[in-house]
Amino acid sequence: MSQLELKLTAMLEPAVEALGFELLGVEFVSAGKHSILRIFIDHENGISVDDCADVSRQASAILDVEDPISTEYNLEVSSPGMERPLFKEAHYQQVVGQVIQVKLMVPMDNRRNFKGKLVSCDAGTIVVEVDGQNYQLAIANINKGNVVAIFD
Repeated sequence: MSQLELKLTAMLEPAVEALGFELLGVEFVSAGKHSILRIFIDHENGISVDDCADVSRQASAILDVEDPISTEYNLEVSSPGMERPLFKEAHYQQVVGQVIQVKLMVPMDNRRNFKGKLVSCDAGTIVVEVDGQNYQLAIANINKGNVVAIFD
C-alpha cells in the first residue's frame, strides 16, 4: 500500500469500526480529476447498499475535515466481492489454499505478476505455487493482491 493509502486507512478505520464494519482496506487510483478512492468494508452478515451509504457519509465527513487528498476524486464504498482484495497478512491467512493474484512493487525473478495457489502465509511472507513452482513473496512488496474467482 502507498503512504497515502496507509494514512487513509488509519484515518478511516475507527469510524468504520464504530459503525460495526471491518475496514478491509482502501485503494486510491490516481487519474487526475477522475481519481477514485475505494473503501472496502465487510461484515459477518454481508454488506448491503445501505451499509455502503452509511460508511460513505461517515467517510465523506472525515475526508472533508482532514482533506488528505489534494486532487478531485470520487468516493466509492464497496463490499469485497468475489475477487476479494487482500490488504493485510490476516487476509492472506484466511485464503490459504485458494487461487490468488498478486502484483509486486519490485520485481522478483524478472516478474511482477504472480497468479496461483496460495500455499502458505507466515511471518510477513506468502508462498504462491505458479505452474508447479513455489515463489516466496514478501507481503510488504505486494502492491495489489486479490482472490481469483474460480467457476466450475
